[in-house]
Amino acid sequence: MSLSANRYLEDIFLSNGKEKQLSWLRQQINSILSAKSKQKLYITYSLCANHFNADVTFDLVHEQQSFTVNTTLLEAARLYLLQTVLIQEPNFVNAVQQLIQVADKTELEAFLKHLYLLPNAIDYKFAGVEALRTNIATVFNAISQQNPYPGAYFNDAEWNQMYLKAAFMQQDLTKILDVDKRANKDLTRIILDYAHERWAAGRPIDPLFWRPVSKFIDGDVLHDLARLFSSANIKERKAATLVCQSATNESAKKLLKENNEFQEDAISGKLTWQNI
Repeated sequence: MSLSANRYLEDIFLSNGKEKQLSWLRQQINSILSAKSKQKLYITYSLCANHFNADVTFDLVHEQQSFTVNTTLLEAARLYLLQTVLIQEPNFVNAVQQLIQVADKTELEAFLKHLYLLPNAIDYKFAGVEALRTNIATVFNAISQQNPYPGAYFNDAEWNQMYLKAAFMQQDLTKILDVDKRANKDLTRIILDYAHERWAAGRPIDPLFWRPVSKFIDGDVLHDLARLFSSANIKERKAATLVCQSATNESAKKLLKENNEFQEDAISGKLTWQNI
């Protein structure tokens, strides 16, 4: 992380007519750094809400890591504050760790959404993992949706917990990044167990939930895929097609050949997990 990232945010502020607000923020940062005051940091983080709009949004593009996140000017101001302070004074890491423990919901959401963009982002993993325990959808989605942090820093158990909870909370699974990269055998078992419980209770399952199983297909998975292929739900048949199309398992390829309704669409790229 370098100061060039801050200049990108400065350009955003200036293009939205926030010269005075940016000047105020720079003054606060200088005061924080000169006094080495975590109290000033906390106050400034909160006061950003009085100077930057929460209803003005833009797509923050991070080209090096190839991801985009929808951001408000207020969230960008708080990111700019933390980035600049941490770049210029790494010893503020403890202050930032403490800040997030006392943040209100909106402040926490801003922190989690942009966690990946902080210097030494691993230092704040506790905040990302703790967010998995919440039942507040906006807080959970801040870490789980359009966020590369879990894919980069969560271990398999943490990642699996996030993926399962997203399905349980009926959140949009297309917005979870790195699903294919983070697929693992334990998650496949979890998906099967969850699916069998839902089916036994007569409850539906988001077809997107099956995406991670393609690398770990065995007899039990094949049985469930066959059930999806015979479903009256077109999205379930499409999901089974995509799973088998991505698989290297010969039995899965044979099953797809026997149920080739959407195979050509999957091969051509017309059918994807994003448009299922």
